[in-house]
Amino acid sequence: MENASQEGGLKECREHGYFRAESCPVCGDEGRFLMNSEELDRLSRTMAGVLRHFPERFDLQMDSHGFVSLRDFVNAIQRKQRRYHWVRPHHIVAIIETDNKGRYEYRDGMIRATYAHSFNVDLELPSGGTPDRLYYPTTKEEVDIVLEVGLKPSDRKMVHLSRGIGDAVNAGRVRTPEPIILEVDARNASEDGLVIQKAGRTVYLTTDVPPKYLTRLEVDLTEFPPEPPRPVRKHDSEETPEAKPVQELPPEE
Repeated sequence: MENASQEGGLKECREHGYFRAESCPVCGDEGRFLMNSEELDRLSRTMAGVLRHFPERFDLQMDSHGFVSLRDFVNAIQRKQRRYHWVRPHHIVAIIETDNKGRYEYRDGMIRATYAHSFNVDLELPSGGTPDRLYYPTTKEEVDIVLEVGLKPSDRKMVHLSRGIGDAVNAGRVRTPEPIILEVDARNASEDGLVIQKAGRTVYLTTDVPPKYLTRLEVDLTEFPPEPPRPVRKHDSEETPEAKPVQELPPEE
C-alpha cells in the first residue's frame, strides 16, 4: 500500500496491508498499531545508517549486492540498542513496503538499501526505461563549477539523479533552502553510452555526467513547498552507534 501520511505512525490493515496514516487510506479502518511516528523516524534512520554506511558496527555480514539477513538485522539492532527490544521482522518489512521513495528492498528474507551507499556495492539495478530528462540539485556556490566539469560522485560512490523537479528540489533543500536545479539530458547521454540505473522509485544512479548534458533550469521554488523537517534528538547522537550523519543528502532522494 502506498504511503499516505506519517502523522499516524505505522499501522497494519488486515485487508490492505501496511500504511502510514491515522486510518487505512483504502477502507478507513483504524488498523493495528505497529509504531508511532517518532519510533518510525528513529528506526528508519537506523536502517539508513546500517544498510548504507556501517553494517560492520552492528556485526552484520553484507553480501556483494548489499543484502543482509532480515533476522540478523533485527537481532543486531536489539543487541546493540536496547530501545529496539520491541522490533520484530514485520516492523522492518512494514517500513520497507510503505517507504514512498523506495529506499529499501526486501527479498527472500534479505534486506538492503537501494541507493546512497558510501561503500562499493554491486546493486545489479535495471538500466532500461530511463526518462528523457532527469534532475540534479546543487547550490548557488557550486553551480558554475558543476556546469563546467560535470557531475561526479562526492561522498557517495555514484551520482544520484532525481526523476522529477520536485524530487530534486526536496533533495537539494537538505543542503540549502534555495537549491539550483540542473536538467540532465538523460536520453542523449544514454544513447552516447552512459549507463543510468534506476534505484529507488524516484532515484537514478550513474557514474558521472559530462557537462554537455547539463542545463540550468529556472525553477519557481514556491511551487514545491518544503517537506516537514525530520526531528533530531540529542540522545540519538549520544547513545547510538548511528551517530554518524545519515541524513538524506542531495541528490539521494
